[in-house]
This record gives sequence, C-alpha cells and structure tokens, in this order.
Amino acid sequence: MPHLHLEYTQNLPELDADKVLLRLNHVLLASGQFSNEVDIKSRAIELGVFRVGTAMAERGFVHVKLAILSGRSPEVKKQVSESLLAALREAVQWPADVDVQLCVEILDIDRDSYSKMHLAAI
Repeated sequence: MPHLHLEYTQNLPELDADKVLLRLNHVLLASGQFSNEVDIKSRAIELGVFRVGTAMAERGFVHVKLAILSGRSPEVKKQVSESLLAALREAVQWPADVDVQLCVEILDIDRDSYSKMHLAAI
C-alpha cells in the first residue's frame, strides 16, 4: 500500500512515465504516510483513445489515482493530493500547443478487507 495509477493521453510526448512514477513515489515516501518504500506500487497507462470535452481543440490530461488504506483524515489526504499535483506539474515540460489538465484523486481501500502477501526475493 499505496497503489498509484497514472493515466495520461498519448499527445503528451514529453511525459516520461518511468521518471514521473519515480518522482511521485518519492513524494509519497516524503509525506510520512507510508513508512516502507517497497510498499509503494505505481504504474502508468498511456491512453491512445481519449476525448476531452466536445471541441476539436488539442487537449490532453494526466490523471493520478492513489488508493490508500482507509482511516486518514481529509486534511492528510488533501495534503498528499496537493503534493502529488505539484510534483506532477513540475515533472514535465508541458507542450504549449496542448490544453492539458492535471488531476489527482485519492481513494480509500477498506482496511478490514484488504489482504497482502510479500514474497521477498532470496
């Protein structure tokens, strides 16, 4: 825990997904909410088919979805969300000719039903 999902539109060629994921993982660790770096799991998905609004203008988006165990206060979740958004904004030289929307969503995972097993390498 946590699980971070990064979705981004194909028309953002400057976005290096691996670099962005590493940066976001560092933000999560620095938040103090997650004690063990190996527990942070992140992945990225490039969206080839997408639509933003109804106009034919060049638009794109990056959506970060962070799933964390329930029990954190709204203030803590807001701080983590804002930190991720700031890091995302700074992580890429965004194209001037594309209207880009960046967003972060925090989801609670039910603590009582979550199960995990770590099979460590020998």
